[in-house]
Amino acid sequence: MSPCAGAGKAVFDLHNPALWAAVGFVIFIVATWKPLSRGITGQLDARAEKIRNEIAEAEKLRTEAKALLETYRRKHQEALGEAAAIVARARNEAERIAAESSAALDATLKRREQQTLDKIAQAEAAARRDVRNQAVDIAIAAARGIVTESLKGPRGAALVEAAIKELPAKLH
Repeated sequence: MSPCAGAGKAVFDLHNPALWAAVGFVIFIVATWKPLSRGITGQLDARAEKIRNEIAEAEKLRTEAKALLETYRRKHQEALGEAAAIVARARNEAERIAAESSAALDATLKRREQQTLDKIAQAEAAARRDVRNQAVDIAIAAARGIVTESLKGPRGAALVEAAIKELPAKLH
């Protein structure tokens, strides 16, 4: 007998427990292969579906985030535009207020200058009146002195009589 022939007989010996263990193992694998493969395939399919759903959800969230980002960018640009408009309005308002204040200050200064000039004119007029009044008082005193000196005696009595006679004609 050849060593190969003996080996072949030993493998297919129906009384060999290793043969029956191998056959049982093969039957077990064949019998459990379909349910195990379905289970494994089902789990893998479920896992793949879950991953697809997560990817779809992530894509949806990414799209929403992009849209939200674009909205916020637009709002940011609008806010910048509004801020620039507010600053421009504030500048214009400040310039207007400055111009009005300058005009009001100029008007106040002109009014005070005119008041000062009026007070100076009044003071000049009062000073002229005072000088005139003093000049008149001095002239009257001088005239009184001269008239008193010249009216002494008979000549003064004749002048007083002539003035009294002319008085009614001058009053009417």
